[in-house]
Amino acid sequence: MSEHAVTNPPSPSSLPASHGSLDSTSRGELEGAHRVAETLRARMRAAIRGRDEVIDLVLVALFADGHVLLEDFPGSGKTTLARALGLSIAEHSGSAQASARLPEFRRIQFTPDLLPSDITGTNVFDVNQGSFAFRRGPIFAHVVLADEINRTSPKVQAAMLEAMAEKQVTIDNETHPLDELFFVIATQNPLDVAGTYPLPTPQLDRFLFKIRMEHIERAAELELLSAYPVSALESAASLPQVTRDQVLEARSVLRAEVQIASAIKDALVDLARGIRSDPRVLQGASTRSLILMLPALQARALLAGRDYVSPDDLQALASRVFPHRLECAAGVEDPMDVVREHVGEQLERLAKHTTKG
Repeated sequence: MSEHAVTNPPSPSSLPASHGSLDSTSRGELEGAHRVAETLRARMRAAIRGRDEVIDLVLVALFADGHVLLEDFPGSGKTTLARALGLSIAEHSGSAQASARLPEFRRIQFTPDLLPSDITGTNVFDVNQGSFAFRRGPIFAHVVLADEINRTSPKVQAAMLEAMAEKQVTIDNETHPLDELFFVIATQNPLDVAGTYPLPTPQLDRFLFKIRMEHIERAAELELLSAYPVSALESAASLPQVTRDQVLEARSVLRAEVQIASAIKDALVDLARGIRSDPRVLQGASTRSLILMLPALQARALLAGRDYVSPDDLQALASRVFPHRLECAAGVEDPMDVVREHVGEQLERLAKHTTKG
């Protein structure tokens, strides 16, 4: 375990808001999960300036066991963001030999000539052993940055789809499992469409969020320049890490202990059905997206210091989860406008439900 890993118990006040009755064991588990989230958030905010909302969404996706697609401008900090997350997670203390440990972070630059084996790995003949041995590719890491993922061929995208969907890769008809923590941050450049392959709908559906990164505010840019020559990652290195096992435990705890009221689930289903029936929408959100939405709502509640999902969580995440999954009719400039309209209807219904309750 890293010497900077979280080992102290969380403070009693770190989860201030409560909804319903929790026993002391459940309360303690939630406090611990909240502490892990806060430790990651503090370290990433020290490394990435002016991206607090993006950092929170990435952490929500991490704890919800999802993946993130970023649309960004060149030089917007995507590599630093992914690397900061990877370097914030230490290997667990009981890990196997050092040679068997996975790297915290790997970056894969996707190009048109990339082959599936370039990312998944390949079987290499060992002369000494007289047999083939599997050599792992860069996808075997805790956090993987898939840079310009839409620049590669459909075959490579198919290999990525298997990895993201099943947490495994297949080489020569043999399946190799990825780590349980496996988390992908992929990017595509919205300004340059030459030589790109559109991501297939099934692969887009595997990304929990699609986030558009804009330029940061002037004050944040000045803060970055003022820190020179110390890099952002160097500034964050002195802050505590969390362990791989702590992240996995937090995932488990939030799913079991953060409460989702039936009214929230009703609103989520009705939201999806309303979007599907909208005449402006040719293809609506999948049922999978609703299932993925539940741990995302719980993760956002945990980051906010709550043990229950609120309508605010639904409002904040719906515009990140649904738009990239929709195929809209000609003339619809932004699917997010359609989603927000239907979210507003569900929030009104939830408000009336709360008033009646």
